Amino acid sequence: MTNNISIKCLKSETIDSGACHGQFIINSLRAGQGITIGNQLRRVLLNDLGGVAITAVRIAGISHEFSVIPGVREDILEILLNLKGIVLRSDLKSSQFGRLKVQGPMVVTADSIQLPADLEVINPNHYIMTISTENIIEIEFKFEYGIGYTLASQTLLEEDENYLQLDTIFMPVEKVDFKIENIYDESNNISERLFLDIWTNGSIIPEEALRVASQITIDLFTLLLENKETTESQNVKPELQSIDIEPYTNIAIEELQLSVRAYNCLKKAQINTVGDLLQYSPEKLQELKNFGQKSAAEVFSTLKDKLGIILK
Repeated sequence: MTNNISIKCLKSETIDSGACHGQFIINSLRAGQGITIGNQLRRVLLNDLGGVAITAVRIAGISHEFSVIPGVREDILEILLNLKGIVLRSDLKSSQFGRLKVQGPMVVTADSIQLPADLEVINPNHYIMTISTENIIEIEFKFEYGIGYTLASQTLLEEDENYLQLDTIFMPVEKVDFKIENIYDESNNISERLFLDIWTNGSIIPEEALRVASQITIDLFTLLLENKETTESQNVKPELQSIDIEPYTNIAIEELQLSVRAYNCLKKAQINTVGDLLQYSPEKLQELKNFGQKSAAEVFSTLKDKLGIILK
């Protein structure tokens, strides 16, 4: 059966705080392809797409995260936690800086931050803090591009001891779900269709996230196809290695279920376990009394079939 795969966007919507949801259907998949494609796209969407986020801040007059700002309702830890919820969009991958300078009393939200021209806040109404007095608050922000998430390995950045580092989530895709349905035609042949739901934080729309994830997958397998084995690796001969007898030390030779003749010969030679047996070379084994070529062949065959041990 030939594949006439097609993809269609069933739903595309913006939900609370600028987040986005998209639903897609991929038709005409062969049986078993739905789970393969669904799993692959889900993992790439959640793990390999990057984004821009606040990675560090410098607050005027504050040297550590356990401080308080006079006239501000929140402490520094609460402010840092609120800043982590700001969603940003930018096409640049270099580090950038922004600034916030406000005078209270006022409620400070994300749209109060002065940003570089190519940086955009997706949720401008996101709450940061409340200033109850006429104090002036100044904050500098560092924005960086990344993939996945990073933990604040240290409280202060090395280049400036007044910068406070944040635990940072760069992932623009928040959730991915998929389900598979079987389709039967008139000849009772089975095909599948894949329903894929993608939720993003709004810094990328689901359609674009799906396109980028598909391209990442294509690029990955293209590299595998183009990767040629070197002549050196093709000409390498496998080295014969001695057999590690440790895993077989305590296996009794009764487990091999040998013929009576072969079993009796081994027991008379005080060979009670497979570990004992492997200490004999094939030549020495055939030198045992009454242990002929037929018995040796039986032992070699049994070791290979039951334990995967090949004696040459």
